[in-house]
Amino acid sequence: MDFAEYIRKFDAHTAKYIPEKADWTPSDQAVYGPTDYFRLDPKEANDLRYKAVRYQLDRHYKSNRTYRTYCEELKFDSASIRSADDLDKVPVVSTDFFKTYPTGRDFALWLANIYTGELPKIHIKSKDPSPDEVINSFNSAGMAVSYSSGTSGRHTFIPRDMKAFFSNEYALSKGALTMFYPRWGPDMRSFLMMPNPFKTNLFAGRLGTVMYDIMKDVEVALDREVNTETVRQSMAKGDTLVSKITKYVVSRTTQKSIDRIVNWLEERSKDGSRIALVGVPFMLHYVLNELKERGRSFNFGDRTMILTGGGWKAHENERIPEEKFRKDVEELLGVHPEHCLDMYGMVEGNGWMLQCPEGHHFHIPTSYLHPMVLDDEGNNLGFGKYGRFAFLDGSMNAYPGFIVTSDKVRMLEHCPHCDRPGPVLESGITRMAGKEIRGCGEEMRKMMANDVGGD
Repeated sequence: MDFAEYIRKFDAHTAKYIPEKADWTPSDQAVYGPTDYFRLDPKEANDLRYKAVRYQLDRHYKSNRTYRTYCEELKFDSASIRSADDLDKVPVVSTDFFKTYPTGRDFALWLANIYTGELPKIHIKSKDPSPDEVINSFNSAGMAVSYSSGTSGRHTFIPRDMKAFFSNEYALSKGALTMFYPRWGPDMRSFLMMPNPFKTNLFAGRLGTVMYDIMKDVEVALDREVNTETVRQSMAKGDTLVSKITKYVVSRTTQKSIDRIVNWLEERSKDGSRIALVGVPFMLHYVLNELKERGRSFNFGDRTMILTGGGWKAHENERIPEEKFRKDVEELLGVHPEHCLDMYGMVEGNGWMLQCPEGHHFHIPTSYLHPMVLDDEGNNLGFGKYGRFAFLDGSMNAYPGFIVTSDKVRMLEHCPHCDRPGPVLESGITRMAGKEIRGCGEEMRKMMANDVGGD
């Protein structure tokens, strides 16, 4: 099957995520139009990206009072952006902003003020609602509010609508399957090493919903409700009774999950199915350790895809060496390193960077994402220097996706290992000094590490 047919098959299975072409905006064109995000002619990618970012900038500047006030304080006018060369001038919002929210009904108002556009009618019954009650009220009305958090336990809340959520799901899965070409097929069986996406608003968990549309069947590692309180108690450093009980329950579930994954691998090795293992790497790391203890190995070979994201800490002070991880995958599962890829992204945006199989550098989907590396004063460092990763997300319609992170990265103009055009990020992304570890992988590790040699 050639690549064009491969993507047509993917589009057929993700049709519900794709807007009617007659209604496409410049942002939709940048996300749904390219056949291959990572092999676009640079001129075409630049044109798509500028139009997408320009479109969203105009929308947010005009219709989002919070962002417009921020721009006015910086004496920025969106009319000053006249070409792609001006994009670095667009004001970016720190990821810390999404942690600065009030409680109760004021939290609902905070979410509403971040959102760009007209919200559906939200019904909140409680006079003093919890964060989960607020989120569930928004999502019952048709939104897709999700959250993430870091080691501090302070959550990040993001008010996506379903259009933004579908765009996120589509871009992630299309980018991943592009790098795995020609491995994917809708007959694949998969194990999602994450919570059940239909039982959580945790961003890491909800991402897995697209798996049910592109795979034959899906197993999940944690088939129970996961809410903000579950995450908070699991990540708590104190020894309260509730925290202890939560950690105990989750840790027992974790060992059961490891056993289930091993048993699932045994079954798949016998039935010859093509398989996909998707989720945080520490979970697969635990599975690999279990296989070592049992003296068991498999040879899945070319019928397997492994996609990881975040969560490269095995324990509190131990980062999993990525090359050793891929070596263990090859020795214990028989899966070659080029079929074991990592992705980089975050709850604050729809931009997903996928490793190439040739060299495991993170390729940036530049048709809709404008990447930058900034110093502490917000100056663009360009290529080859370490700094804070920032981006302008031309796909994000729900809120201003113009973000500066605290992730320490180095961006290269071209991949040193493959012939795909466009910039890449080196692997081994870390946090800037003094910043907490955050995101989907860390909260999942905290939740699930308690009885497998973890915290």
